[in-house]
Amino acid sequence: MTSGRLVSVAMRQSPRSDLHQDASSDVLLFDFGGTLDADGLRWSVRFHHAYAAAGGSLAFESFEPFFRASDQALERLVGIRNMDLRQMAAAQATILLSLLPDSQALDADRIAMSFHAETLAAVEHNRPLLTDLAARHRLGIVSNFTGNLHRCLDELALAPLFSAVMDSAVVGCSKPDPRIFQQALAALGAAPSDAWMIGDNFEADIRPAAALGLRTCWIAPAERPWPTENVGTARIARLVELSAVLR
Repeated sequence: MTSGRLVSVAMRQSPRSDLHQDASSDVLLFDFGGTLDADGLRWSVRFHHAYAAAGGSLAFESFEPFFRASDQALERLVGIRNMDLRQMAAAQATILLSLLPDSQALDADRIAMSFHAETLAAVEHNRPLLTDLAARHRLGIVSNFTGNLHRCLDELALAPLFSAVMDSAVVGCSKPDPRIFQQALAALGAAPSDAWMIGDNFEADIRPAAALGLRTCWIAPAERPWPTENVGTARIARLVELSAVLR
């Protein structure tokens, strides 16, 4: 396996010759959580940072199962589809603390506010890139979410930049199911060969999109290892590096 060259932008050896020859495309599909609102960091990682800063004692490996359980409870929460991101973060922090064994001295509001502030900062950092891309491409989002992605995008003032938004809870299928990508392409009137998928989850974003014939760009911290099975993809460590891939 080749690890690729990681300076600011890496390209893994690809079985598809067009990956290097022509990076232009009319349609760019993005994941949301971990991609547009962070540089390859999952919500579980970011919530753990906020939890630890608030005084939580569990290592990430012990914390993550509780976070996954809070995710499942959040999906079933009455009213979730009407929540914006700030409300959603508060709800998840409250659920999470109801599950954690060391929650007695922790403040759910502090955890939620830390996560939310970090999200706002990341979105503002990425906004100039997304605004520039929206002027030259048709943008879409393909996300495993909880039915309120439009509300979150409205809160973040990102909604006008995206012509199609696929929220798994709304469309009825989740990544890596190819149907959610196909629905996004159909909504934008694009063939797979005319599109990129940009996301932080290799198994949910990159592998299924590549199998459909989309070009792909994986956003991941430099220290994250490549998956063992070869899938040709561009790789960046920060979303703002995407322009170099698309040139």
